[in-house]
Amino acid sequence: MRVLVQKFGGTSVKNKESREYAIRHIKEALAEGYKVVVVVSAMGRYPEPYSTDALLSLIDGNHSMLSNKEKDLLLSCGETISATVFSHDLLEHQIHSIAMTGGEAGIITTSNFSNAQIKTVDTKHLYDVLSNHQVVVVAGFQGKTENNEITTIGRGGSDTSATALAAALQAEYVDIFTDVNGIMTADPRVVTKAQKLDTISYTEICNLAYQGAKVIHPRAVEIAMQANVPIRVRATKLNDKGTLITNIPETDYSESIHDRLATGIAYVNQITQIKIQEVKEPQQIHVKVFKAMAEAGISVDFINISPNGVIYTIFERDEDLAKQVLESLELEPIFTKDCAKISLVGAGMSGVPGVTSKIVQTLTNKNIPILQSADSHRTIWVLIQNVHLETALNALHEAFRLEK
Repeated sequence: MRVLVQKFGGTSVKNKESREYAIRHIKEALAEGYKVVVVVSAMGRYPEPYSTDALLSLIDGNHSMLSNKEKDLLLSCGETISATVFSHDLLEHQIHSIAMTGGEAGIITTSNFSNAQIKTVDTKHLYDVLSNHQVVVVAGFQGKTENNEITTIGRGGSDTSATALAAALQAEYVDIFTDVNGIMTADPRVVTKAQKLDTISYTEICNLAYQGAKVIHPRAVEIAMQANVPIRVRATKLNDKGTLITNIPETDYSESIHDRLATGIAYVNQITQIKIQEVKEPQQIHVKVFKAMAEAGISVDFINISPNGVIYTIFERDEDLAKQVLESLELEPIFTKDCAKISLVGAGMSGVPGVTSKIVQTLTNKNIPILQSADSHRTIWVLIQNVHLETALNALHEAFRLEK
């Protein structure tokens, strides 16, 4: 049995017209001899009535007194409604279809309600149903515990549902359909010459996703990478193959390594840099600061440690709390607000000299101060003031010839 998994996001299933575009892709897969497992998100975005945020608004959002288990019972309805409506549309097209919840499809999760992790996927029932149907439409974003309690698996959960099912079914591909035609070299809303990538490695897209790119959830990519299932990120309204995410050996970069040092640029803004210097007890500063941040529930990032000080970033929303915590420790933090973290990602720059030099020279030429930097084998990060973000992204995109 040849299986293809196709995931359609909220904008792809929000109304009858959008679903007609999705059904064209399903018909194409059926004509190629596949059995198709369709994974759907809730229909549309707030304020559309069946979106996840609209359902959440019925119970006063995150301020609700309901338990997370009860919230999951409500929020899972969005995808369940979407799956049954989509299956209805397929039947109108004479496509033999049936809808299932995530739990019925065999997705077994932990009992960490509202942010459950997938433990296993039992495909026996799904295979039985596929043998008698052309298409099975599965409600994404959800599963069940071993005690048959409904769970949801957090933001990006429908992507994760799709790749988990694809891995368990040994699907030939998993198609992630969205409103953009693949993975771009940068955010096209900010970088005027951003281009679609035909191919990208699992590792590169994971790095881009964790650093701010929002096309696909990194958890979903990690699952596909473990099972070596190729992902295609495609536009619902186009008949294009989009971007292929697959296992590209690093040796494939060797012939054109100087032409593709970097693959893409991502960014995160609305962050604040905190700088602390301690002269009296320099050995204790690191333990003291990060323990206090953890106890206050403040997420820290972009950490640079020196013998008598520390520099790190937090989200702007945590700024007031961080200030209270640090001042209670009798420390004198320096806050730099309105920062942005830029991440340059590419397997081709691993071990290649001169990459950091090019970044520094490019930003210096634009009179953009670098507040912080760090690097790994495939990613180089720089922190700048948010006011320079658009200029920096476009300059780096051009300097590394990503428009090519």
